[in-house]
Amino acid sequence: VQLQASGGGLVQAGGSLRLSCAASGRTTSSGTMGWFRQAPGKEREFVAAIRWTGGSAYYDDSVKGRFTMSRENAKNTVYLQMNSLKPEDTAVYYCATVERFGIPALSRRDSWYDYWGQGTQVTVSS
Repeated sequence: VQLQASGGGLVQAGGSLRLSCAASGRTTSSGTMGWFRQAPGKEREFVAAIRWTGGSAYYDDSVKGRFTMSRENAKNTVYLQMNSLKPEDTAVYYCATVERFGIPALSRRDSWYDYWGQGTQVTVSS
């Protein structure tokens, strides 16, 4: 499975960006897609995740109400709409996928995921 993330950039605080992650080579219609981010000097952290087969996305508290994750199964693509961006959202954002069922608690762990995209830089200026 290959993942291609795009959509990062430089934006002022309060602005918006939409990230995309296209998956190719999937061998199952199930599984979970997740977004993680890593700021300089910090560990990678969970942002959001969604199952391919249905249900709502779930989010880290730090982005709840500002970020929205969605999927477009026909295109094997997920999106992360980021609104009301803050300087502390500055990070490299990674998409990841795993082709098996997992409860939300597992999906919040980066160790759960088998495949990772290359990352896209998001910089929010104050």
